[in-house]
Amino acid sequence: MLGPVGSRGALRPSLWLPYNGTGPPRLDAPLYRSYHAEYSRGPAWHSLKLSPDSLSRHLERQLLPVYLVSGDEPLLAIEAADAIRARARALGYTEREVHVLDRGTDWDAVRAAAGTLSLFGSRRIIELRLPTGKPGVTGGRVLASLAADADADTLILVVSGRLDRESQHAEWVRAIEARGGWVQVWPIPGDRMVPWLETRCRELGLAADPGALEVLAARTEGNLLAARQELEKLKLLACDRVTAERVLAASGDSARFSVGELSDALSAADAERSLRVLDGLKAEGAELPLVLWAVARALRARWSRELDSGLAPARALGVRAAYRGLIARAVRADAMAKGRLSGDAWDEIALIACEVAGRRVLPLPAAQAM
Repeated sequence: MLGPVGSRGALRPSLWLPYNGTGPPRLDAPLYRSYHAEYSRGPAWHSLKLSPDSLSRHLERQLLPVYLVSGDEPLLAIEAADAIRARARALGYTEREVHVLDRGTDWDAVRAAAGTLSLFGSRRIIELRLPTGKPGVTGGRVLASLAADADADTLILVVSGRLDRESQHAEWVRAIEARGGWVQVWPIPGDRMVPWLETRCRELGLAADPGALEVLAARTEGNLLAARQELEKLKLLACDRVTAERVLAASGDSARFSVGELSDALSAADAERSLRVLDGLKAEGAELPLVLWAVARALRARWSRELDSGLAPARALGVRAAYRGLIARAVRADAMAKGRLSGDAWDEIALIACEVAGRRVLPLPAAQAM
């Protein structure tokens, strides 16, 4: 519902009037003139957050002067930026300038390039790639200025890595939100991989068995680029229907995991999931100190949760004894990782995963039991 005319909390005209790419909407209605008079004195802050799924519908209605695409899922970020560029080209933005921003960026040069008129007087896209999501003080001011000054002939597209909590509230992000849209890209969780693959199969015209999608989801979890490549490969094979056997024969294991996923699996006492994530981390060459940190965090969380659940005294003593043994294993794994004790730290962490889930494992050496 629209706020009162002149209210700073009211929606800007560009959000409720269609944008046809030929400049700002021109209406003589009193309501539009009232809004225009209000917002010509400076943009009111609003938050237009978009997802990859809602972006296409948004672009069909309008194209705003500035967009921010942020997140750590490469495929979805690439596709979101591609969709914005494609819509801009359809509306006559024929030139494109790309600036990769890092610590050595000359921000004055970026500002000057964005402010220079097109050589052929055509509309253009200024694309700013910010891998770290942290432009610094000077860069933040330049980005805020570019967002505020964007006009109908220049589209500002900022493509960034994942923004942390502090960066999400930075002035340059708020400036972009005030004039445009923010597409936030999040990784697809494991339990959403099969529906995501189903959608991609429909887009490619592939018919796939449920079992085939489950196998492919397990082999490409956390790696959407690999998932897309596998689907395209299956399409090139011209198979009438994708089965689990075809997937196993045509694809490799490209799943990617994070230490946070290991911590979550251990906290849930899910041995199968924990071992799969652990195997993936080992294959990717994850640093053992980070893996051990995730293990310790999971043990603390699970221990605290059990002890705070109001256990009977005898049961509480048993829980403490069990977790003292798990901590001893974690200490052994740390010593192995540092070369102070013979053995494989990864194997020791796998034993922790099994023991947390209640499975019987080899006992600790008597000298190291706590």
